[in-house]
Amino acid sequence: MITINQYPLELKFPKDTQLTDEEFFLFCQENKDLKLERTKDGNIVVMTPTGSETGNRNTEIITDLNNWNRQTNYGRVFDSSSGFTLPDGSVLSPDASIIAHHRWDKLTKEERKKFAPICPEFVVELRSDTDQVSVLQTKMQNWLDNGVKLGWLIDPANEQVLIYQPDAEVKLVEGFDKTLVGEPVLSGFRFALKLLQ
Repeated sequence: MITINQYPLELKFPKDTQLTDEEFFLFCQENKDLKLERTKDGNIVVMTPTGSETGNRNTEIITDLNNWNRQTNYGRVFDSSSGFTLPDGSVLSPDASIIAHHRWDKLTKEERKKFAPICPEFVVELRSDTDQVSVLQTKMQNWLDNGVKLGWLIDPANEQVLIYQPDAEVKLVEGFDKTLVGEPVLSGFRFALKLLQ
């Protein structure tokens, strides 16, 4: 048995041996116990499953996002097990995300069954104890580069949130006594950070 102490672990491939979209999807299906992503360079990133506390916090976020969506009928809500193939070729899985109906409906049934070739408008990345902030910050920039309109990087350990939007400075929110707002992307969506304490 091999013990690896540093996650995420990035498996690098020579350019001429990178997996195609279909091969990567099948590779993920054969390794369902692992959470896998693919970088824009074609490397595979292996992450550990989250701990129970992080899973519970993620459920709080998904619940509020889904409840808001049911009231507004904005689009489709996705959890952390959903991967998306982005314009740069990477395949990423945010902890929570949403895609508007008018964009989702343009995908074929076959595209929806795999890692849909679409970038969500809104994503949440929730830092767990094993995550490095710098790695998540790079991932958030990658989301922006691929078309995300609003992103929240939530760090419960430090009670901080970094808010990402195109063509704007990253905004820092300190203290979990605050409420995050979804404007201008998700009008009326609110999330009380105290739910994550």
